[in-house]
Amino acid sequence: MAPNLEDRNSVFDFVVRQGNGVKGLVDSGLSTVPEAFVQPPEERIDKENAIKYDLPPIDLSKLDGHGPDHDEVANQIVRAAETLGFFQVVNHGVPLHLLESLKVSAHEFFSLPPQRKAVYLADVSPSPLVKYGTSFIPEKEKALGWKDYILMQYTNDDEALQHWPQEIKEMLLEYLRSSIGMVKKLLQVSLGNLGVKPDDSMIDVLIGKKMLILLQDEVGGLYVKMEQDTGYGKKGDWIHIPPTPNALVINVGDMLQILSNGKYKSAEHIVCTSSTNSRVSIPIFIMPRETTKIAPLPQVVEKDGIAVYREFVYVDYMNKVFASAPDGKKPLDFAKISPA
Repeated sequence: MAPNLEDRNSVFDFVVRQGNGVKGLVDSGLSTVPEAFVQPPEERIDKENAIKYDLPPIDLSKLDGHGPDHDEVANQIVRAAETLGFFQVVNHGVPLHLLESLKVSAHEFFSLPPQRKAVYLADVSPSPLVKYGTSFIPEKEKALGWKDYILMQYTNDDEALQHWPQEIKEMLLEYLRSSIGMVKKLLQVSLGNLGVKPDDSMIDVLIGKKMLILLQDEVGGLYVKMEQDTGYGKKGDWIHIPPTPNALVINVGDMLQILSNGKYKSAEHIVCTSSTNSRVSIPIFIMPRETTKIAPLPQVVEKDGIAVYREFVYVDYMNKVFASAPDGKKPLDFAKISPA
């Protein structure tokens, strides 16, 4: 039964609790976006005046080997990490046919009957490794996010094959495997620029936990907020990053900002809705394990003369992230050291 679109509780029950999601809402025949999904004016961005990101994607194939090409690409990665915190890469090692197949499979998954997807709702999912839902923390958000997702935590191949959805598990595992080499290259460049030569054990600690998310949403594009004045624009400006064929988007993330003592930027970012297109995205989240201690790298602190962030256990950061609705980069504040 379709919800009363003018009643937030009715929409919430239909979309979130029953697991029909945004897809079910759209399929019910709505002609306007329900009020429950409309962001407050202060949370919206001016898409018309956003700055278009027009730098070409970074060619990661040039990292294979030594010489001027390698050094130039490494410098491009570092510059992007120090300014915008986002960049696009091509020749990344993920087969292009796999990316196309993933998009098709993701659309097929979200087109399944609601009851097939609802078995993975948090309260009933057969495994804590898999969660289906709508929005980020729907119970705490001012407005629901216009997206459905299924999140899969990776522990090992056997558990993934046992618990991940049958329709997508094999392809997602191949996607994850083919992405790890790229992740390691980017970490080696990023940490190397900070005066650290990471060995395999250090890399393994930093990528100890992996999650994949299938997202279906009405997306008009990715927008990133400037954390400081740069050649792209002024602090507070929004940058539009349009999709580039065959490219992957890289987000520096909070942990690299902390490890670099603030040199690398973990930027606030959002996606904006479109009334015409349904798209999917399949981000991979690479992070330390819950028990890992995180702090600015000693080599960076020695050079800077002061630590901007205190040491903490990664699980404390995650608890902070899920304690409230998304609010910019607030989760980073708990680790900041206040000036004396």
